[in-house]
Amino acid sequence: MYSAFRSALFALGPETAHNVASLTARFAQQWTPFLLDSMYQYAHPSLHQEILGKTFANPVGLAAGFDKNARLIPFFRKAGCGFVEVGSVSARKSKGNKKPRAFRLPGDEALINRMGLNNVGAAAVQRRLAMQAGQIAFPVGVNLAKTHDPSIEGEAAIADFCESFRLLAPYADYVALNVSCPNTAEGKTFEDPNSLDALLRAIMRERAEMKRRVPVLVKFSPPHTDRFILDSLFDELLLVSLGHGVNGFIATNTASDREGLRTSSAVIEKIGRGGLSGPPLKARATGLVRYLYRKTKGKVPIIGVGGISSAEDAYERIKAGASLIQVYTGLVYKGPGLIRSIKEGLVRLMKEEGHSSISKVVGIKSEA
Repeated sequence: MYSAFRSALFALGPETAHNVASLTARFAQQWTPFLLDSMYQYAHPSLHQEILGKTFANPVGLAAGFDKNARLIPFFRKAGCGFVEVGSVSARKSKGNKKPRAFRLPGDEALINRMGLNNVGAAAVQRRLAMQAGQIAFPVGVNLAKTHDPSIEGEAAIADFCESFRLLAPYADYVALNVSCPNTAEGKTFEDPNSLDALLRAIMRERAEMKRRVPVLVKFSPPHTDRFILDSLFDELLLVSLGHGVNGFIATNTASDREGLRTSSAVIEKIGRGGLSGPPLKARATGLVRYLYRKTKGKVPIIGVGGISSAEDAYERIKAGASLIQVYTGLVYKGPGLIRSIKEGLVRLMKEEGHSSISKVVGIKSEA
């Protein structure tokens, strides 16, 4: 069914196609929820986990970037996700970068985007999450980023993050700090130990003043190679995060480099800068999950994202150490049926290997 819809979508520009797909999903979640249930739902007790103080019916989630403004949560719940992550959301609304800013690489089943954190702002997203509070019995994470404005830096950038956190943390099952986004005009991130230390100190101070201790996760960039020896800088980032009591990690964000592509260099050069997502990131993202799992001795939950477009990809990431996984680019190329396909495949793969629960699979190949 999706193949015909995809042909129509791919005749449009990537951003226009995304908007059409989102409008279709919004219509479906309101007017045909039972049809969504019959098409996409698949549940199995072996996929259940208790993580971050919440029950996840399955480990397959929606990555940040697809539903920036928290409009599609009911759709992805009906489509079978175990959780969703909305955003990135910033304190101030932003139109993002100039168009064109999204590009397909069909030969790699990949995407490049330089959207520039376009979103409606934390206050508007807060209202949407507040309206759904108590109505949706599955986890919703909120991904936060600094407002896309080069003039907001230093202490002002930290204050910007904190403003979003105060507004949205009360309605989130976890908050992800997007400290590694490469898609802003200034290209600056918080992936510097001193900057990250200052940000986490401020965020944790905000959290301490709240009634509920919402879990805080940090999202990192992918390494430059799949068989990497991470330098002391990354280990410093990890130590800073753990020192502040971060509850988990997300590996990984999109990549600013163009490693592992089959698409011609002429096409890539014409596209220009932006974050790369999809299968070219798969090996590197798996490597970072494995590294994080080993360094934390499996005591801190990891969400694996980047290049997951099949049950086998998801199973490999979970074996490497991810308790949960997320999809985005795979949905563009394979449609929402990918979610059910991954869940069914995970159950099949576990049965083939004699595992009774997905939690027993997490990290069993972290030394590979």
